[in-house]
Amino acid sequence: MIIIPSQAAQVLALQAYAAFLDSGSSAAYFMYYSGNKPTSIDVVADSANALCTLTLPKPCLKQVLSDGIELHETNSALATQAGVVTFARLYNGNHEPFADFDVGLIGTHITLNNTNIALGSSQKLESIILNPL
Repeated sequence: MIIIPSQAAQVLALQAYAAFLDSGSSAAYFMYYSGNKPTSIDVVADSANALCTLTLPKPCLKQVLSDGIELHETNSALATQAGVVTFARLYNGNHEPFADFDVGLIGTHITLNNTNIALGSSQKLESIILNPL
């Protein structure tokens, strides 16, 4: 049996996730990767496929919404490798993985104008909203 908490409880849980992201001495960050997304968050992502690191400010929580939370936008970062971004992994300030996100042009967790990342290109996530399941 699946238990589905109230929307208010789910939003509160998302706020706790934001606190987890802010844990550690570093700031939370998204890492863009090319290639296949690992089968689970417990599988280490292949660092050879890392394209870009997008850092969130600390604290990362911008505001609490009625149906989720909004994180601050990331910094502008330069791509350290060229490739087609297929997924992003969000890490907390202790460099522990939090979640994987599919990346694409439409119908994915993270929607980009162009998934073909050029070496040295500037990347940024301007709107980051996490909603409950």
